[in-house]
Amino acid sequence: MATLNDTYNAKPLRQETAAGAGAQLALLALLGTALGLGPAGWLTGLVFALATWAVLNRAVSRSWLRSFGAANRVTLARATLVGGVTALVADSFQSPPQVTVLVALTAVALILDAVDGKVARRTGTASPLGARFDMEVDAFLILVLSVYVATSLGPWVLLIGGMRYAFVVVSRFLPWLRGSLPPSTARKTVAALQGVALLAAGAAILPRPVALAEVLLALALLSWSFTRDIGWLWHTRQQRAEG
Repeated sequence: MATLNDTYNAKPLRQETAAGAGAQLALLALLGTALGLGPAGWLTGLVFALATWAVLNRAVSRSWLRSFGAANRVTLARATLVGGVTALVADSFQSPPQVTVLVALTAVALILDAVDGKVARRTGTASPLGARFDMEVDAFLILVLSVYVATSLGPWVLLIGGMRYAFVVVSRFLPWLRGSLPPSTARKTVAALQGVALLAAGAAILPRPVALAEVLLALALLSWSFTRDIGWLWHTRQQRAEG
């Protein structure tokens, strides 16, 4: 009976992820029709849609959530926008970048980043899945934006997008890096600034020296944030070892 109930409860969740994949395909079709999205953009967008659907479908099936929730729907909408940004960035390597549309999609995605958390708290639907989903969407958007900005400011910008993924890889070999971190307003602020800084640089509205300076500042703040968190995890590890 428990197995039947679990299957029944998981079905609406899979329907939500399928709807998200459908929205992603609709956005790609719109971009393709309106902007003439090339093969690179289409392929990248489709891979993103398939990967997001597969990973999220597996995650919700293992989450034991009773419903997907309004907050996760907001995050799923952000993921759809990020998929559009990803397709446009990939397409920009073969044709002139559609800067206005790319900036618009990114701006809405960044604005919605301040919405899903509030919705989760107000509706009492905060969950580990929702927090992880939100974090992964943020991280991937920063990675894609860093790839785009790197084409104009230099490959060093990739450090911004790659730092979190490098941390994840290293933590596979150093388990103490996988410890829980205390909530931090500074960490959240620095993370949010990365998207804003990369968006401003990618919009091509700032003089190059100004864009260079603000992205360098963003990288410096991100490096400080990671260093501080790693130091805290190391100190906690040492305390546990001594205890």
